[in-house]
Amino acid sequence: MQIGVSSYSYSRCVREKRMLETDIPAKAKEQGFDAVEFAGISPPDGTPLHEYAARLKETAAACGIPIVNYAIGADFLGGSGGDLAKEIARVCREVDVARALGSPMMRHDVMYGIPVGWTGGKSFKACVSRLAEGCRAVTEYAAGLGVKTMVENHGFVCQDSDRVELLIETVAHPNFGVLLDIGNFACADEDSGIAVGRLLPYTFHCHIKDFHIKCGDGAHPGSGWFNSRGGRFLRGAIVGHGDIPVSQCLRQIRNAKYAGVLSLEFEGLEDPFTGVAIGLENTRRFLNI
Repeated sequence: MQIGVSSYSYSRCVREKRMLETDIPAKAKEQGFDAVEFAGISPPDGTPLHEYAARLKETAAACGIPIVNYAIGADFLGGSGGDLAKEIARVCREVDVARALGSPMMRHDVMYGIPVGWTGGKSFKACVSRLAEGCRAVTEYAAGLGVKTMVENHGFVCQDSDRVELLIETVAHPNFGVLLDIGNFACADEDSGIAVGRLLPYTFHCHIKDFHIKCGDGAHPGSGWFNSRGGRFLRGAIVGHGDIPVSQCLRQIRNAKYAGVLSLEFEGLEDPFTGVAIGLENTRRFLNI
């Protein structure tokens, strides 16, 4: 099973100017990963997005490491001023970027909350037909370019496994699946071990992530912690150091004969290079590879 890493894991190093975004493929290769994915890309001033994407593709190829996913934001309720057609067109342009990167897959979000003026109902179920319309239009476009599209259990609203499953079943397109993030279920206060089993049949790509979790009835722990939807306290952790049942989730993924890439995503307070290295070591140990 191949293990990759998300560019998000190194984002603090890029912000602190310890490395460039273009250095990420080489660093991933150096740290022992088989693949890399980009969570958005940020071209230097004046560089067209597609030109920069092509440059990243060449950089990764020179390092001998494939780009396996491109992750972007999207909102089919409130995005592009609430104009669904415009938001679909915008996300389709991001599919073109994924193709320029040489990525076979692209993850996009679907919503971040109920926008002002939305009258279609407050539940996820009330929104799902419109979300599915956007997802279906994008994936039909992407299929023509050889790019699979995915929704991730991400963004608090579309984070529960039953909601993600409902969306997938409503879209009902073979080119549209799930980016399964084993840690993100904690943001919706759901048990990752149970949720992973539910979404594995729809999974195209996986994120390996861990969180420290504290009960929400005490004082806020301080900087670096955030609240789950139900009010618990969460903080990013090195994979294997937190409270997500990582080994249980990986065992389910392995037993399901998942053939895609496991992409490590680190967002803890530790030094990213250290956090990523230990996370990779633990992931391999849990998988016995």
